Amino acid sequence: MFGQEPDAGTLHETAKKFMRSGDWSNAILVLNKALAKDPGNISIKKDLALTKYYQRDFAGAREQVVELLENAEADVQAYQIAGNVYKALDELKDCERMYRKGLKTFPESGALYAEFGELLWMQQNPDCINQWLTGIEKDPGYAANYYHAAKVRYAQGAMVWAILYGEIFINIESYSRRTAETKTMLFEAYKQYFSGANVKNNTKQSPFIEEVSKILNKHQSVITSGITTESLIMLRSRFILDWQKTSAEKYPYRLFDHHLQLLQEGLFEAYSYWIFEAASDLNNYERWMKQNPNPYKNFTRFQQSKLFKIPPGQHYIK
Repeated sequence: MFGQEPDAGTLHETAKKFMRSGDWSNAILVLNKALAKDPGNISIKKDLALTKYYQRDFAGAREQVVELLENAEADVQAYQIAGNVYKALDELKDCERMYRKGLKTFPESGALYAEFGELLWMQQNPDCINQWLTGIEKDPGYAANYYHAAKVRYAQGAMVWAILYGEIFINIESYSRRTAETKTMLFEAYKQYFSGANVKNNTKQSPFIEEVSKILNKHQSVITSGITTESLIMLRSRFILDWQKTSAEKYPYRLFDHHLQLLQEGLFEAYSYWIFEAASDLNNYERWMKQNPNPYKNFTRFQQSKLFKIPPGQHYIK
């Protein structure tokens, strides 16, 4: 006697297993069966579009996302999948219209601002930075907007913004290829700033950035022999202590509060080595870890146990 035929939910779970193993053909087969049993299921529709995209059946994926986005239940992930499909087909105008529609529906989505900004960057449209900055303002916990904004500000010569955005990014996304890349940019941004390469791009500097720059410049004597992890520890320690006295009340800033806590708990040196020495001399960083096992272990434990979260309203872009 044959068993009862599986329902849509069971079929969907089976399809997900095929997706995880990269067996796209079987995943599509089972997803279609699941969708036949539950035609309105948005999750199944999203997975079907995504699987066709991974299978590189971009035309088939496009049919799925067009139908998907007509559904009143279409969520941010549905727009993200659609974005990948349109980009793969090089249908950039359709993709742009789709992102604009998505942001009207989900105006607080950091993910959509990040990906729309990437599309504009591909088109060499300078408005990309405005999408990332809006993403930072609307959804301050979403990492990718800081990553992209840091790179653009670095390229523009706005080194203080590059430093701030870059360091926030590595605290939100602490262990990835992009983290390593951003650490290197951070180290170079300090060199560029104190070598005079920092320029004011076409927009007026915000009072917040003017305040940060003033205090950084006040303590630049500690880096006259060069930018190293040790000199940056001295510079940044003095900066934070001054910031707390003069500016913290006017400009609350989660990154600087994080620095102060690390200083108070004796972890600022380990944190600084994790950023700057890992970027400038990985072999020396590994030696430092071996020679300082307890500070390294304590910092790692602290970092893994504490969620770095940016409160709303601390973007100070204008």
